[in-house]
Amino acid sequence: MTTERTLLQERLISVIRRFPRRKVLVVGDSVADQFVFGAISRVSREAPVFILRHEHTETTPGGAANCAMNLASLGASVSLVSVAGEDEAGRALSEKLQGAGIECSGLITSPGLQTTTKIRILAGQTHSTRQQVIRIDYEGQPLSDFRLRRAILESVIKQLAAADAVIISDYNYGVVIAEITDAIRQAAKARGIPVLVDSRFQLSTYTGFTSATPNEEEVETLLGKVLNHGELQRAGEELREKLGHRALLVTQGRHGMTLFESGVEPLEIEAVGAREPVDGTGAGDTVIAAYTLALASEASFPDAARLANHAGGLVVMKRGTATITSDELIESLLR
Repeated sequence: MTTERTLLQERLISVIRRFPRRKVLVVGDSVADQFVFGAISRVSREAPVFILRHEHTETTPGGAANCAMNLASLGASVSLVSVAGEDEAGRALSEKLQGAGIECSGLITSPGLQTTTKIRILAGQTHSTRQQVIRIDYEGQPLSDFRLRRAILESVIKQLAAADAVIISDYNYGVVIAEITDAIRQAAKARGIPVLVDSRFQLSTYTGFTSATPNEEEVETLLGKVLNHGELQRAGEELREKLGHRALLVTQGRHGMTLFESGVEPLEIEAVGAREPVDGTGAGDTVIAAYTLALASEASFPDAARLANHAGGLVVMKRGTATITSDELIESLLR
């Protein structure tokens, strides 16, 4: 048993060591995740609400941009094709991405766009841990400008030529349109590279790709019903076949993950790390980043899923929209 476990560890670590040789293209909706921290000072006279004394504000890349940040943190070369406004949130997003060494020539900016921004207010007593009390979303408008859509498509086609893998990160804000999906599908088929999909609301339209990483709730929404364990086992395989993917990795929070692969019995993977997460913000971006990078580094679907499981277990123990490193991943495997 010990020998088998050691061989598995060695195999997974050898995959991680190949991460820096891979280049991944991320296409999708970027979000500026803002965290506003404050201490409760008193109750307002105007309404029965607390008044927060502002301490500091942090802006981190979210959505497709968070996926790109995780890939870079794991050592890969990364290109991002997305959009942002020429506003404060958009500038902060661009600075963080470029600071991480991400190729941002495909980050299309326009004064006519508003950067999609999610503001989380975190409050607490002076010496206590800050807890999220409310979230405010500023959602960008659908991309109706033909020139912007054309620029995005041209950038995708250009970046595809050098990519070892592609991630489609669709948060339903309009970056990933049918023309882009078709271009990625054709290029991936011609070059034999994996394409992974993370789509919050439109997964059923992403057919014929390598794999996807829906969570259990997203699978239930697609099927229109709540699933017990046995039903999930059947539904996962049915969904994989319907999508025409080689594999489907369903994430289940503290219950781990289940991998559905063509011609193979479902593989249940237990969650690693603490049973209660500190913060699940952006965990799906970390999971698909590790999963994709492992597949691009010649891992099997089960080994890629195991690495993604460790990556997810690590990132949920960090506050906010976070990333993990290859060293952290290796340390988790050795534990």
